Amino acid sequence: MKILYLFIFLACAALLGYAQYLQHVENLLPCPLCVAQRLAYWMLGITALLAFLSNPRSIGRRIAGFFMAVFASIGAVIAFRQSWLIRYPESFECGISPEEAFLNSLPFADWWPGMFEANGDCADVDWEYLTLTIPDWSFVAFAGLGLLSLYVLFAKE
Repeated sequence: MKILYLFIFLACAALLGYAQYLQHVENLLPCPLCVAQRLAYWMLGITALLAFLSNPRSIGRRIAGFFMAVFASIGAVIAFRQSWLIRYPESFECGISPEEAFLNSLPFADWWPGMFEANGDCADVDWEYLTLTIPDWSFVAFAGLGLLSLYVLFAKE
């Protein structure tokens, strides 16, 4: 089980690192939904790292699996919402919105603006791979990490 915790942590770290690359090298500004997904990756990754370091048994493993599954589900919902917004931009309001104001007022945005400050437009499509956009790939990643989290939660060790 310990290897799964490490894998989930490293996957989250790699995805967050790639987000930084896209932002600072490719000049793609993160929108409020992107920043919310980053927060979900952080929470999922930190939970997995704590589980890896403590190597919990039985109830502790189930608690870690539960929280990892919750954070992965929250991230997947946010990524799905952004994917929907890209395909149907008239169905949602994004850009300078209450979400952006809220996220930019959090201490994280002041502490590490390069990671947590939202300045982009949620409906922009500046990057695609195999016809899927960033939030599409993020949804796939959250779904995969969520399935691994559910395995941790329900596995009989």
